[in-house]
Amino acid sequence: MEPVTYCTNIHPGESWAEIRAGVLAHAPAVAAAVCPDRPFPLGLRLSGRASLEIDAAAARAFADEARALGLSFRTLNGFPYGRFHHTPVKESVYLPDWRDSERTAYTLRLARLLAGWLPEGETGTISTVPLGFARGFPEAELPTAYAAIRRTLAALAELHEETGRRIRLAVEAEPGCRIETTPQMAAFFARLDAPPAHQAHVCVCYDCCHQALQYEDPAISLGVLEAAGIDVGHVQVSSALHLEGGDLTRLARFVEPVYLHQAVARLQDGTLRRFDDLPQALAAGLDGVLSWRVHFHLPVFVGQLPDCGTTQPFLQAILPLFDVSIPMEVETYTWSVLPPELKMSDVTSSIIREIEWVERARRS
Repeated sequence: MEPVTYCTNIHPGESWAEIRAGVLAHAPAVAAAVCPDRPFPLGLRLSGRASLEIDAAAARAFADEARALGLSFRTLNGFPYGRFHHTPVKESVYLPDWRDSERTAYTLRLARLLAGWLPEGETGTISTVPLGFARGFPEAELPTAYAAIRRTLAALAELHEETGRRIRLAVEAEPGCRIETTPQMAAFFARLDAPPAHQAHVCVCYDCCHQALQYEDPAISLGVLEAAGIDVGHVQVSSALHLEGGDLTRLARFVEPVYLHQAVARLQDGTLRRFDDLPQALAAGLDGVLSWRVHFHLPVFVGQLPDCGTTQPFLQAILPLFDVSIPMEVETYTWSVLPPELKMSDVTSSIIREIEWVERARRS
């Protein structure tokens, strides 16, 4: 069984020096607590800036340093390109999107780094933006994004031939983006139209919070992917807010200026109403709402809050359904904006507790 790990987008840092320092400050303690007998396969986030700053010599030195600390790398988070903490991020987190050539260049820089860190013959994954944020991304511009992804897959195939390491682009569905539901993900793969040798270098990064937000049934969601022959390359284990009833003002305290907190209302007729951010949902004054779900990553061990629940039941249902060989990482990147009562004494302790919860849940 692949050890459960975590994604280092939890730790603030944009420069290579800052990212390296964050890894060294937290990851060894987490590894010692949850994976003491074998290498701990850390999910590493590298910003666009860091991917330009780290050269081949620094990458080799970091690999040696990580190996001495019992760390390894199989997944990279190539989704957020720019600043991700302590400044308003909102929809800019999706930029550059797949219409911009820098998204391709950034992804291939990450791929070359990961190829240098993977043992020969192994496969790695790089999570990425689901084409782009839907608002401001017209249908007419989709061919540009698809063409860029096809070029990226061709380059990944060449990298495989050169290095013996297979790197897969792991597309992550996200609320408010061009791909947000599992059926939309299946449609993306059907439309991609890449040669089979290149198609082997694309898969799904399955973010549990994002699919729970769409009120998807876990078994049906995974069944859609399986029926379409789509692999899950790695899983991000995350949880969202769930509120029974229509009184969304009970969640107003989760409004904050850094991240988008997309909200989805389930109406009495079964339809869904989607909002790009929590303040928009609060202002809508919807009637006939059965429940709300809000994209605010919470520690996965939290099942109930005083004023609402969470989508933890989605996790409990879906985690045992994934093949045990699929890399799985917790990703509660909202540590700095969590309400005080949801924080433990320090982020390292919270990560350890999350990983231990996931290990139990996937075996249930």
